[in-house]
Amino acid sequence: MKYTGPDCRQCRREGCKLYLKGERCNSDKCTLVKKYAAPGMHGKGKKKQSGYSLQLREKQKCKRIYGLTEKQFALYYKKATEMRGVTGAVMLSLLERRLDNVVYRLGLGASRAMARQNVTHGHITVNGKLVNIPSYLVKVGDVISVKEAHKDSEMWNSIKEQKQLSLVKWLSFDNTTLTGTVVALPEREDINDVEIKEHLIVELYSK
Repeated sequence: MKYTGPDCRQCRREGCKLYLKGERCNSDKCTLVKKYAAPGMHGKGKKKQSGYSLQLREKQKCKRIYGLTEKQFALYYKKATEMRGVTGAVMLSLLERRLDNVVYRLGLGASRAMARQNVTHGHITVNGKLVNIPSYLVKVGDVISVKEAHKDSEMWNSIKEQKQLSLVKWLSFDNTTLTGTVVALPEREDINDVEIKEHLIVELYSK
């Protein structure tokens, strides 16, 4: 079941910023600045976490960062186990390659939720073709762009006027044309904006 409650409550539950609210997360309005404790009547209590609890929390944190349901997240893990490489790193690479995440990384959405909405609303093309599936996995050489007919709207004009954003090294972006390119597949060291201990997730699913 997809979570539909307040985004900031999820950050408080995990005890760190998940960057679910765009610019608000980097401002003084961030809920964690005011309410660091986890939600609920026992949120302020310090309990020693078991190994299972630590593994579960790490999985929940990662799932919430990318805005996935339990079933979706489990499928990415299963797919990662069937591919070459270290399972946890492969899983994170797959999550990064989701179209909604790529749109977010390119700055075409202030948050992953907004980027997902831009994809589902038909604003984004891949290699010149409209793709409205957030889970679409990009590959090296793919060109992601705002749909030509939408580029002159007020929403996108503000991005054209911004200074060049600092991107992850596996993406390039031209803000004047609102076009990005996948120049390489994401590697583990590229995913460092939020600390994720993927080995705990692997341990959880391996039980």
